[in-house]
Amino acid sequence: MSLSVERFQNSQWKKSDELNFSKRTVLDMVKEGNVLDVGCGDGLLLEHLKNNGLVVSGIDISSTAVDICKERGLDCGQGDISERLPFDDNSYDNVLLIDVLEHLFQPLEVLKEAMRVSRRYVFISVPNFVSLSARLQVFFGKVPENNTPRDGHVYFMTMNVIRSLLKQSGLKANEMIVNTFWEKVPAIGLLMATFKKFFPSLFALSFIIKAEKIQ
Repeated sequence: MSLSVERFQNSQWKKSDELNFSKRTVLDMVKEGNVLDVGCGDGLLLEHLKNNGLVVSGIDISSTAVDICKERGLDCGQGDISERLPFDDNSYDNVLLIDVLEHLFQPLEVLKEAMRVSRRYVFISVPNFVSLSARLQVFFGKVPENNTPRDGHVYFMTMNVIRSLLKQSGLKANEMIVNTFWEKVPAIGLLMATFKKFFPSLFALSFIIKAEKIQ
C-alpha cells in the first residue's frame, strides 16, 4: 500500500463528505441486492443504501475514512483497491466505483476486479475532463477544475475513454445519466437538457453508468 496515497486520502476525509449528483443518482438506481462500494470514502452513500434496507460493505485505502465508516456502523475494511480485491468472484450483486477511477493510474485493472467481484452490475461515475466549461477554462489560460492538485485526479476521463475501459473489462453500459451546467435556470435549463442528451461528450459534467457483465 502506498503511504503517500493513503496520506493524501486521509487528508481528504478530514472534511465532511456530501451526497453529490453522482451519489444521489446511484442511490436512486440501486434498489436491491447486496452492495460493495470500492473506494467508499467516509461511507455516506453506503449509510443511505443501508437505510434503504440493503446489505452493504466498503473498502477504502484511507484509514481515516474507514474509521468514519465504522463509526457509522458500516462493514468496511482498509485496503489498496489498486491491487486484487479481497473478495471472491461473484460476491456482490452491485459493485460501486463512484468518483474513483479518475484517481487511479491503472483504472482498467480496478474495473476488471470490480467486474470479477460483481454478480451482475457495476456502477461507475467519473467527471468529464473535456466538458465545455473545462475547454473554456483552458482557452482562457486557466487550469480546469478537474485537473487541480487538490482533487488528486491522475487519469483523464472522457466519454470515449470510459466506453473503451468498459469494453476492455468485459462490461456493457445499460444506462448512462449525465448532468450539465445551468440545468436549474428557467428556460436555459430546458435547452441545456437537450444539449446534454445529444452532445454528452461536450455538455456533460460527469457520467454515471450502470454497467452489466457480458455473459
